[in-house]
Amino acid sequence: MLTLTSLKLPRHWIEATQKEFDGLIANGTWEYCQLPPGAKAIGCRWVLNIKHLADGTIDRYKARLVAQGFSQRPGFDYVETFAPTVRMATIRVILALAALEDLELYSIDISQAFLNGDLDVDIYMQQPEGFERGNPGDVVRLVKGLYGLKQAGRLWNQKLHSVLLQMGFKRLKSDASVYLFIRDDVRVIIPIFIDDITLAGRSVASIKAVIAELATHFKLRDLGPSSYLLGIEITRNRSLRSLSLSQRQYIINTLTTFSMFDCNPVSTPMDPGLSLSAADGPQTDSERQEMSTIPYINAVGALMYLSTCIRPDISYTVHKLARFNTNPGMAHWKAVKHLFRYLKGTMDLTLTYSPNPHSTELFRTFSDADHAGEVDSRKSTGGFVVMIGTGAVSWSSKLQSMVGLSTTEAEFVAGNEAGKELMWIRNLLTEIGYTFDGPSTLFMDNNSAISVAKNPTHHSKMKHVDLRLHWLRDMVESGYISPVHLSTHDMPADLLTKALPRVKVQQFRGLMGLQG
Repeated sequence: MLTLTSLKLPRHWIEATQKEFDGLIANGTWEYCQLPPGAKAIGCRWVLNIKHLADGTIDRYKARLVAQGFSQRPGFDYVETFAPTVRMATIRVILALAALEDLELYSIDISQAFLNGDLDVDIYMQQPEGFERGNPGDVVRLVKGLYGLKQAGRLWNQKLHSVLLQMGFKRLKSDASVYLFIRDDVRVIIPIFIDDITLAGRSVASIKAVIAELATHFKLRDLGPSSYLLGIEITRNRSLRSLSLSQRQYIINTLTTFSMFDCNPVSTPMDPGLSLSAADGPQTDSERQEMSTIPYINAVGALMYLSTCIRPDISYTVHKLARFNTNPGMAHWKAVKHLFRYLKGTMDLTLTYSPNPHSTELFRTFSDADHAGEVDSRKSTGGFVVMIGTGAVSWSSKLQSMVGLSTTEAEFVAGNEAGKELMWIRNLLTEIGYTFDGPSTLFMDNNSAISVAKNPTHHSKMKHVDLRLHWLRDMVESGYISPVHLSTHDMPADLLTKALPRVKVQQFRGLMGLQG
């Protein structure tokens, strides 16, 4: 992405900026005026971006005029700024349901989405570079929202919300960026990621009708059947009711960015014998100088996005490496490069959703913990993974906030975190229209923690724990959650709590739905 300071540009960028400017004028985004006495005009900049297709080829050149919202004054130029956006886990749940029920999936993109919001305060802005009009010193008074304004996302969300309610949709309470339309036998689900909108339903006709009605309110691009969403490539085998997610091109781009594309592959995300700690940070001025030239945080950030989207197998390693962002050392950087080598050998893995012939439940949850595995604090790492069909839809690898005094306690804390996610997905599916006749299964590999979840046993081990952790027992007694023992040898969440050898990595990532 490039921010301009001059419009001495190649022709394709000039055309892109002209197209954006014409759209702003046609939308009535601003009015030309003299700056009132005592008022201050914020600045603006042209931002250029190249949009790519799933295979990395150029789709289009896009220019956007962005206001310098950092100059806005709270309480005067804006008040509220919050706007919800859909969780990645929600998107994966809907994609998994689309695979299992053979739903149609369509994507649309709202053109200049933020320009649809109506401003309720007076904001003055300098005229865009290269497109000045009127008298010298003239500015514009913004009438519509503009990218870069602090409240722009909120204004757009409010506008879209009002239109969808008018169309007969209702907003889900479990995720405020998902809308549902149910009438007779027609059901359309719409998860919204800012201006990227996906529609899921059984009938192409019902989806097309929704798109046509949205087109009467907004200027949009109908992208057809979903094949690329938020940097994720979607492929389907309708005959097998299978849907696969891939980020192969993203991995290639990331490896190229950090000069690791020609590296030799390895078979594990992290060396099982590696023990990283804060003590591995630079100790001398020369070591600090050496690390200052290494883009450690950039690399971990790029890997974080990948682990958040479709790669639960690297989640533990990425979150482990992120703990050293403030003072990384060469040992930490070597671990990052080791993870890059693992990705080089597994870039073709896809997260695949299809019916699971071995389970009758709509979804299953797995929980695990590694007691006192953190070298510096002796805290435990908890992890969970939620599966729909054959693929993972939600996962987490996280250092627990307290030091666990026993394996039972660590596993019980992890079970609470998994139980909260289980209840959220259960609520989400209920709102979408599914019903549950009994409790949802929570698989754990520690019988002692299961006993505590069911009954007030093991008093000597658990008498000190925070009262809020007994929430899990309440959910079990209420009939929402059923903790069940699963052998550690078959526990996929084990991959989210520690570095494992090659055989276990391959086994557990396969159980999570990652297929090569």
